[in-house]
Amino acid sequence: MRLVINEPVATMDRPYARRWWALLVLCLSLLIIVMANTALTVAAPDMTQDLGLSSADLQWVIDGYTVPYAALMLLLGAIGDKYSRRGALILGLVVFGAGAVTGSLVSSSTGVIAARAVMGVGAAMIMPATLSLLAATFPRAERAKAIVLWTATAGLAIAAGPLVAGALLRDHGWASTFLINVPVAAVAIVGALVLVPPSKAGHHSRIDYVGGLLSVVWVGALVYMIIEGPHFGWGAKAVTAAVVAGVALVAFVLWELRHPRPVLDVRRFADRRFAGSNLAVALFFLAVFGAFYYLTQHLQFVLGYDAWETGVRMLPLAGAVFVGSALTGYLTPRIGMKITVTAGMVGGTAALALLTRVDAASGYGDFVLPLVILGLAIGLALSPCTDAIMGAFPESELGVGGAVNDTSLELGGSLGIAILGSVLAGSYSSHLSDAASGTKLPGGALSTAQDSVGAGYAVAQRIGAQAHKLAEQAAGTTDPQQAARLKEQATQLASGARQMTDAVGSSFADAVAHTSVVGAVILGVGTVLVAVLLPRKSRAAAEPEGGQDEEPEHAGEELADQKG
Repeated sequence: MRLVINEPVATMDRPYARRWWALLVLCLSLLIIVMANTALTVAAPDMTQDLGLSSADLQWVIDGYTVPYAALMLLLGAIGDKYSRRGALILGLVVFGAGAVTGSLVSSSTGVIAARAVMGVGAAMIMPATLSLLAATFPRAERAKAIVLWTATAGLAIAAGPLVAGALLRDHGWASTFLINVPVAAVAIVGALVLVPPSKAGHHSRIDYVGGLLSVVWVGALVYMIIEGPHFGWGAKAVTAAVVAGVALVAFVLWELRHPRPVLDVRRFADRRFAGSNLAVALFFLAVFGAFYYLTQHLQFVLGYDAWETGVRMLPLAGAVFVGSALTGYLTPRIGMKITVTAGMVGGTAALALLTRVDAASGYGDFVLPLVILGLAIGLALSPCTDAIMGAFPESELGVGGAVNDTSLELGGSLGIAILGSVLAGSYSSHLSDAASGTKLPGGALSTAQDSVGAGYAVAQRIGAQAHKLAEQAAGTTDPQQAARLKEQATQLASGARQMTDAVGSSFADAVAHTSVVGAVILGVGTVLVAVLLPRKSRAAAEPEGGQDEEPEHAGEELADQKG
């Protein structure tokens, strides 16, 4: 047996024997690119202190990964289809690993942002390749089960990121959260060569590079606008990005409609099953990433858990994703995709609705049930949607199919953090202004505290430190009048520090509840739209489940490719 597998699945006379081991490699590759985002949210405080990051710097350290990741997936997915899906996976892992090494070595905000952008380029190669290789490696009868495990891995990565980062930060610096990706990427590269069969489109004409570049422009500009506007204001940069995104999107659609072999046939969105599945993926990750954004802050800042403890307390979400994924594998073939996906979205809406009860007295126990329900909902809804999206593409476009699914996921996540993050910030600032209105604070303290929950507690700590310093001065002075004056000032400051601490905690808890209302409304409305869009009986249910792919359904497209 050769060490490196070079025989494509398409030439094998039976299903590939080591396909489940190949899936493990694909899931491992998926794990690190999702964890690269969730782990950084925990490492951010250490990075801010060590590198002296401003709030704008920190935002772009996080989002410098997102822009190239979302923008490049469609074009790179098409290139992988034509030349080599496994090659795209391996090259992506190399680029991702190189970016991670660079990120661990730099000592400036610009360097970290650049390294994160390189990692985003690598992730844009990896993500669509994992799904396209999965679909190419597994026979149609087993593909849904494989996608269930792929989806469960994504859910695990959301919760595992903070857990791994928290464990590393106990004994190591923030650079370790970058370096942990390197050995995992190396193992995945070796695994891809040994276990994952090579794959590329059997018939593929010239790539529509114009359409691909237009997709890069409109998706990149849209994600930039989503990041820039809510966080830094709707100035010239955000407005320009919005205009560029709109013009490029219109140009992309018109070009793809006229092109004989487009990079993405936009007519697919007229199919209710395809459109509903993409909408469900985007809305679900809007809710999940948005909720994750404020729940991790509440656990760390308000309830006082460190990074490791926060990661441990997110594990119910990961466990529930696996249970939900197992349920959807059993339920979807029996009751249909429409009911399973709708039930999952109703569950997600219910989880957010439960979070509206959060207040200043809430402890971790109040978050367990919403986390479990949200995890079950992710498992129930996302696997059938991903399977439906991939099933809409012929063998020659599996990389594009994976890119469409992943772009919907990434756009939804970016919108979730932008929309719900903006609601959270506005609500927290307003509640804190009301809660601290009666306190006697040093000038500018309230304005600083309104910036974020972390800034609020930092202000309270500084006021407390000032009170302690004045109390020490009062104890050391020999002048009774001066001692009394210093003691009175220290008492006032200590009282202000306690009031500020209480005000910050209660204001953020109220903001979490208010933001959850908005999230529940968005997901609830989206649930109705998805339920209307999805057909009562899925097309896949009527298809025989024995073939490797759905060639008859796309025979016309394949013939066109051959003629081209």
